[in-house]
Amino acid sequence: MALPSQIKPPGWLAEFQTFIMRGNVVDLAVGIIIGAAFTAIVGSLVKDLLNPIIGLLIGGIDFTNIFITLKGEAKPTLEAAKAAGAVTINVGLFVNAVIQFVIVAFAVFWMVKMLSALQRKKEAAPAAPAAPPATEVLLTEIRDLLKQGK
Repeated sequence: MALPSQIKPPGWLAEFQTFIMRGNVVDLAVGIIIGAAFTAIVGSLVKDLLNPIIGLLIGGIDFTNIFITLKGEAKPTLEAAKAAGAVTINVGLFVNAVIQFVIVAFAVFWMVKMLSALQRKKEAAPAAPAAPPATEVLLTEIRDLLKQGK
């Protein structure tokens, strides 16, 4: 039994390659990667910078340790409650998530606002005047020569 010298790839493979190489799919992938990195930065901003400042302003409260124990022994920290197997409602972690969302939404709002302003500026910029047709240039040269008396 002879094998074909070249195996033909399935038809969907070429279609998939076309789909994946479209500009908007690549742009989306880049956006997701940058978004994940941005989310890590915002998470650190909220957890490591804003929450300690807000906690200090409202009396030294650490948001991560604001929780309600539903079942199990009450513990002083969320970590200790989870280690003991307690069922908790993590109010402080939710507050952290809300603060992160607001920061991301604010940053996206300003980014879209700046991009829109750049787009409007680009659209409002006057286009360079088109070059006059060759016949008009020739007629102008003839007129100038006639004015000179040649």
